[in-house]
Amino acid sequence: MGGLGGLAPEGRPVSMAEVAQAAGVSQQTVSRVVNGHANVSEQTRARVLSAIRELGFRPNFAGKSLRSGRYNSLGLCLYNVDQFGNLATVKGILSAAGEMGYAVTMLEMDDRVPLSLNEATRRMMALPIDALIISMSIKASDFERFSPQPGLSTVLLSMYEHPLCTTVDSDQYECSRLVMEHLLSRGHREIRFVSGPTYSVDSVFREKGWRDELLAHGLYVSEPLRGDWTARSGYEAGLKLARDPRVTAVYVANDQMAVGVWMALEAAGRHVPDDVSIVGVDDSLERTLPNVRLTTVHFDLFKRGRTAVEHALLGSGPGYQSVAIRIPPALVVRDSVADVR
Repeated sequence: MGGLGGLAPEGRPVSMAEVAQAAGVSQQTVSRVVNGHANVSEQTRARVLSAIRELGFRPNFAGKSLRSGRYNSLGLCLYNVDQFGNLATVKGILSAAGEMGYAVTMLEMDDRVPLSLNEATRRMMALPIDALIISMSIKASDFERFSPQPGLSTVLLSMYEHPLCTTVDSDQYECSRLVMEHLLSRGHREIRFVSGPTYSVDSVFREKGWRDELLAHGLYVSEPLRGDWTARSGYEAGLKLARDPRVTAVYVANDQMAVGVWMALEAAGRHVPDDVSIVGVDDSLERTLPNVRLTTVHFDLFKRGRTAVEHALLGSGPGYQSVAIRIPPALVVRDSVADVR
């Protein structure tokens, strides 16, 4: 097993043979120390580690992977790494992978091209990975036809269930049930919805939950106003809602748009929550705004990432069956909702 890092005087990588010579031991003993085997005396181990540090030797893990058949690396494929939710999920993935002794190899896909699970898998298969997580914030064009690569455990971060892959996500449908239950308990019956983009999986399930709750209670279902996740699009929707005298509550598909709706209603002379109640989703404002008053829904995105890693690595074991895991959200009650007057 040669070295990848640390250079000999002539500029080439330091070899295991040179470490063995410097420490006065065999190459097999150096290999035992590098791989953490117990059958080496503490005195010898200390001498080998000293030589490794002095020479700057780095083990060749490519050779080790050829022998073991594993890379100890987890693949992660996602769109828009800076999108809210992705960063917290990635943090959970890194945390769980690190605890299990895995590195993470990440590939950000071009969001100008429709998501293809087969293409994402093809690109990741060219990299040294043992398992794969694909974040699916939009529904892949080949979702129903997709079969994971044999021998490569694949987990999808998505609300859609897949017959061959474990799927993990925050429960976007339950999110709406929590919101609607809260608003209905305060007497609201004219509840409007401001959605995200139509291609967003999260928004699709949040809208379905809102619609189903209204229908279950025999209430009027208006056509949702559609935004693009930005506060500006929320403001534009809020100006339209301000002209609707019947509306008493607005459920907004994310907090940024909810802030825009709130500002537009206030600008039009309709006060929150006295005239109109507002609930957002994602609990994303505390780091950017002081004295946050918006009632919202919190997702444990860190747990979402950790759960995906656990199942990606479990999925390579014998007898593993794919499952659909939905992580429950929590309602964060502040003071943007009041009883109907």
